[in-house]
Amino acid sequence: MRFAGYAAIFDRVDRGGDVVRAGAFGGVRAAAVPLLWQHGPGQVIGSVERLEEDARGLRVIGRVSARTAAGREAAAGLKAGALDGLSFGYRVREARGAGPRELLALELVEVSLVTHPMQDGARVIAVE
Repeated sequence: MRFAGYAAIFDRVDRGGDVVRAGAFGGVRAAAVPLLWQHGPGQVIGSVERLEEDARGLRVIGRVSARTAAGREAAAGLKAGALDGLSFGYRVREARGAGPRELLALELVEVSLVTHPMQDGARVIAVE
């Protein structure tokens, strides 16, 4: 099952007090980023097919695999409309300030389908 959405929304404070700025993801490549379930490092549920920054944020196109129980659970949630949260794991390369902290350069480690995203607007917007 394929989906599209935003793992990050630019210029909005998240629940952790961070703001991701445009350009923070640099030239990230989809092939280097796993798709996880709820940020679980052992819960690879598919693949990230495309990543790109646009005016809104970090747009993601991913594919969920039914090969694992977690993948089947995620696909069922997406299909039913019960799951629509996206999130990402990262390492900070450059930040500024403390309240809110501006994230200027990030190393993207993973993208996750999640129940409760840190950024309220980080959501799946289409399922195929």
